[in-house]
Amino acid sequence: MKERIHNLFSAIDNKDADKFISFLTEDARFTFGNAAPVSTRNNIRDSVSGFFSGIKALQHDINSYWHKEDMIICKGKVTYTRLDNTKLALAFTNIFRMKNELISDYRIYIDISELFAR
Repeated sequence: MKERIHNLFSAIDNKDADKFISFLTEDARFTFGNAAPVSTRNNIRDSVSGFFSGIKALQHDINSYWHKEDMIICKGKVTYTRLDNTKLALAFTNIFRMKNELISDYRIYIDISELFAR
């Protein structure tokens, strides 16, 4: 499972929304920070694509990983490169509820208020 999670974050860091949603169940629920939850793969793809278009790049560094039964928790740092090439590093924690090796509930705990504050 750890390799699968590595591949998930690789898809995110490559800003590949189509590859990203391949890790989700059809009826997945996605919550990013304090934004309203988004449901279903297609809606999640559209939401994530919109976010990706607002940044130049991102890079995740996972420093902790826990897997128990149907839950995975990842903790680390993500470095965003803004469209003006400035960078911002933020701590995050992700919690995944799994169903048949796919993510059915994806929650990102992060404060990105500084990312677009300029």
